Amino acid sequence: MTAGADSFAASSSGRVHELVRAGLEAARQESSSVAERADMLMELAMGLQQRPKTPDHLRAAVALYDEALGLCAEGEPLLAARIRARKGTALQALPGTDPGFIEAARAEYERALSVLNQSGLPEELAEAELNLGLALQELAGCGRARMTDAIAAYQRALRVFDARRYPVEFAILQNNLATAFLSLPLTEERGRIREALAVQCFEQALKVINMVDHPSEYAMLQNNLGNALQQATTSHAIENRMRAVVAYDEALKVRTRATAPLEYANTIANKANCLCGLPDDPARPELGHRENLRLARKLYELAREIYLQHGEVAKQELMMEALAEVDTELDGLARG
Repeated sequence: MTAGADSFAASSSGRVHELVRAGLEAARQESSSVAERADMLMELAMGLQQRPKTPDHLRAAVALYDEALGLCAEGEPLLAARIRARKGTALQALPGTDPGFIEAARAEYERALSVLNQSGLPEELAEAELNLGLALQELAGCGRARMTDAIAAYQRALRVFDARRYPVEFAILQNNLATAFLSLPLTEERGRIREALAVQCFEQALKVINMVDHPSEYAMLQNNLGNALQQATTSHAIENRMRAVVAYDEALKVRTRATAPLEYANTIANKANCLCGLPDDPARPELGHRENLRLARKLYELAREIYLQHGEVAKQELMMEALAEVDTELDGLARG
């Protein structure tokens, strides 16, 4: 029995304390096999992790995973790999800005994959690759990993999580691939290729995700597709912005102020950004975009109001800056 797990149990409180204590007590009972006890601890940790109400639930899960690993790491390599893969997800979910948790998760996934590649089920191997990709993508954002390695992990996961059998996982992977492509340095030629690949990823995901069966995923993908189209470096900027507006409107069929206020505010702010660069009459861009600027202003103001209501100070300030820019441009058009 490790000191770390016991000390954690002693410092916990309430139901979490009781669950951890009960799990550790059960693990001491030698009437069950090592594998059975380790599996029981893993199941208990997964239960704590599913809907954590506080970070203590996640820390308790990590402690239980460690206890399970202490039981089976030597004689049960496949079970240990499965436990490591689950421990990685708990470490990734811990709140805070310390990349050390993500580094630890990455190490657990890589150790798990060394075994799962040989004897694991295809689905659990693909899930570990997906989660490794997420860890690498987050670490790449702070210069601790390469984005290309995250992309490679996602592509390996797609060998199993195809569109027909696993539509949700396929869509998640396509979304992650798209954001990873957009995060790569955008040199002129390669940048355009990566932007096109990102748009293609979102469109592939939307072929298998619909608004009825997966509304939140559908809205996320449409919103992200709109962003990718809007930001793409292309000679077809007006056409792309028109497509982006359609994508945002699709997302807004799900994201409403009543049901998802912050997501709604994000999407209307994105739509406003798009409208600011879109002519009122795309067939005659020389006539300008006064009406679209006015519509964008209304959307910025509404987004600002929602961000203020929900305490999103930084986003509220961004909306204030956008409103000032729109007002300046509208004043210039009025004087002109």
